[in-house]
Amino acid sequence: MITAIDHLGIAVRSLDEAVPLYESALGLKCLGREEVPSQQVRTAFFDAGGVHLELLEPTSPDSAVGRFLSERGEGIHHVAFRTDDIAGQLQQAAAAGVRLIHEKPFAGAAGKQVAFLHPKSTRGVLTELCALQPGATGAH
Repeated sequence: MITAIDHLGIAVRSLDEAVPLYESALGLKCLGREEVPSQQVRTAFFDAGGVHLELLEPTSPDSAVGRFLSERGEGIHHVAFRTDDIAGQLQQAAAAGVRLIHEKPFAGAAGKQVAFLHPKSTRGVLTELCALQPGATGAH
């Protein structure tokens, strides 16, 4: 079951340039940075009233975020929903006819298991499902 919006993923060309903008212009505090080799990105997280913003900088131009930036430029990349049962949520989505990018969850940032739903099946929105890994705090 979906329990909340977990975060909004925002593609940026450079964390070193984007982080100061979010801090100075919006008054948000960067909670931390992390590299996620499996997704070829570096991330920076901010808390905005209980919803996180995840800035995504590609570490390779061939990564999903790198391709997104070359095709669309900087901006919102995905919406992530928190679930207490990611496997069940994937099964529910597949049963509803949604195309899964990932049939099984994998390790993402902040100690979470993640999987993505294809935007062609979700009205043009890349959708991420995420759940805390056992023993993880999910804190940033």
